[in-house]
Amino acid sequence: MTRIVAFVCNWCTYLGADLAGTNRLEYPADVRLIRLPCTGRIDFNLVVKAFEVGAGAVLVSGCHPGDCHYSAGNYHARRRWMLFRPLLEALGYDLRRVHFTWISAAEGKKFQQVITEITEKTRELGPAKLFETNGGSKWNAPPAPEPCSWSLEEDRMRATARKLLEDGTAKVVIGHGARGPVFVTRPEEADRLVWNEGCVHNLTTYLKRKEIRALGAPAIVVKKCDERALVVLEQESQISREDIHVVAMPCQGMNQPKCRNCEDDSGRYGDLESFLALSREDRMAYWAVELDRCVKCYACRQVCPLCYCERCVADKNRPRVIGTSATLKDNFAWHITRAFHQAGRCIGCDECTRACPAGIHLRLLNLATAKAAEDCFGYRAGYDPAAEPVLGAWSLQDKEDFIR
Repeated sequence: MTRIVAFVCNWCTYLGADLAGTNRLEYPADVRLIRLPCTGRIDFNLVVKAFEVGAGAVLVSGCHPGDCHYSAGNYHARRRWMLFRPLLEALGYDLRRVHFTWISAAEGKKFQQVITEITEKTRELGPAKLFETNGGSKWNAPPAPEPCSWSLEEDRMRATARKLLEDGTAKVVIGHGARGPVFVTRPEEADRLVWNEGCVHNLTTYLKRKEIRALGAPAIVVKKCDERALVVLEQESQISREDIHVVAMPCQGMNQPKCRNCEDDSGRYGDLESFLALSREDRMAYWAVELDRCVKCYACRQVCPLCYCERCVADKNRPRVIGTSATLKDNFAWHITRAFHQAGRCIGCDECTRACPAGIHLRLLNLATAKAAEDCFGYRAGYDPAAEPVLGAWSLQDKEDFIR
């Protein structure tokens, strides 16, 4: 028997299924309905969990646009689906097994047809084969560029920091030291600051720390790519730029993968495009090998400037959303959730990839959602402070060619 899990809207699709039963319309008994208040309520971790427990296909169905019981829940859901599908594609999931429909309370016949078609297609595809190594990884990340020659401006940076501390404009200067980030609170300590090709950290991640906020008004040293995080943090009301003094420094390359396209971003998605050229089976095999090495240290979360929840979903246990064990299934669930939480927000600093002790190429997942946001909405996170963020908004013009 083919298992099909259907997450359906309480007000439309569920009633459409009820109407199909009332009218004695026959359809395969493979589907299991899970009723939720609204499609906008569906966490896409549920889709992943459905496959984990053996579902051959997943259906998400709700009200037609304009008919939502909660006014705009399905519009928000549609936009999230537009970003979630490319993420699943990058991970190697078979999108022929993931279906989205609009079915109203009066469309019992359509419910019958959709369930019948999905069941027949799923039976043709056979059992879903997840997490198969298929002989191992067949894709290697391109090497990072060598750092360019530097024109160090340490003296200017130190003088600026010293002046900010002396006149009280800043109470702490967050910068780079010889062995990592440093937090300078006294003018005479400004010489601890350095600027060279080793200054790879995105220091904006410290702005959300309670310990740093307790020190008082901050000044922060940023590179061009780091400054985009400040834009997103301000858009999300996490910081006020008026309270932060930014010390912008020139950067000519930090020997990081992201540096290849810093000035000329015509190849911004080159790594992703070469990866997507692999077959779906090879993509899944690659991630099965890579994510099997994850030890759940959460370094990717800790180093990300846009992970600022006081309690992460991975730490919640009532109910437990993501397993804490470093098993392959739990690792997939964690990294899918982490990547989707960055959808439309990731500014491409690649700190998650740099900080990963297992060397997992996490930037590919971030690139998948970033490319979807740019292709579908012409949006790049952190570039325009006045631009409306992708998630949390919706438009009547959003494309829905993938929805029945």
